[in-house]
Amino acid sequence: MPHLTRAAPSLASTELDLGFGIPGFAHPLVAPAEWAELTRPGTPLKWVVLNVGNGVAGSAGPAASGGPGARPDPHCLEAAGRLRNAGVRVLGHVDTTYGARSFGELVSDAHRYLDWYQVDGFYLDRCPTERAALPEVRRTVATLRALREGAHIVLGHGTHPYPGYAETGDQLVTFSGPWSDYRWSQVAEWTADYPADLFCHFVHGMPRGHLDEALRIARWQGASTIYFTDRMERAGGLGASDPWEVMPGYWDEIVSRIGPGVSE
Repeated sequence: MPHLTRAAPSLASTELDLGFGIPGFAHPLVAPAEWAELTRPGTPLKWVVLNVGNGVAGSAGPAASGGPGARPDPHCLEAAGRLRNAGVRVLGHVDTTYGARSFGELVSDAHRYLDWYQVDGFYLDRCPTERAALPEVRRTVATLRALREGAHIVLGHGTHPYPGYAETGDQLVTFSGPWSDYRWSQVAEWTADYPADLFCHFVHGMPRGHLDEALRIARWQGASTIYFTDRMERAGGLGASDPWEVMPGYWDEIVSRIGPGVSE
């Protein structure tokens, strides 16, 4: 379904304090440089997703993707601890599988993340978008907030959901996909009623030369949390990969563009 553009850009859409939300790097043993880079002073980082089960977020497969794992992982505990000591929120990756997983399974994942990694909140990946699924998502979010006071909840829809979800999560991922789609994307009209801090955009396959254009799109559409990467998604077979596993080749450049004291 096509989405309407805003009637006019708001102040927030042109003067945003942009920051990163990290969808989930590979395991710290596989991507040690990535995890170490996140604690560099001055990095405009809002939160990082910890996905212990397979180290990545957003798999399109039918089964649950990742999660807290079967037992505590000392390498992930160390990486999460360094981030939290640096003042960065760590969110446990909980895969809702578009509403197919049971309430009990989701809460069990959350308990293990809290017990083993002391996370600051949760990223509900592959979150449903339909109005009919909203009551169950609200039930899940309310339970997660009861488990941890002040939990930060991000709903990983990947597209614009039914507007009622805006009153449920602390943040909504309203775009997650390739640059070829993002550059022509349009924002849902109802988003103009909410602050930019509510919305997140994740874009993969974005060439370095389009960084300015991508930042303008995020500002115009009113999304203050972003993650752009030149890594490509490859699905199926031995060449399958997740674009969020490693940092983009232009990480230093984008950090310098949106870091403290930097504006367009």
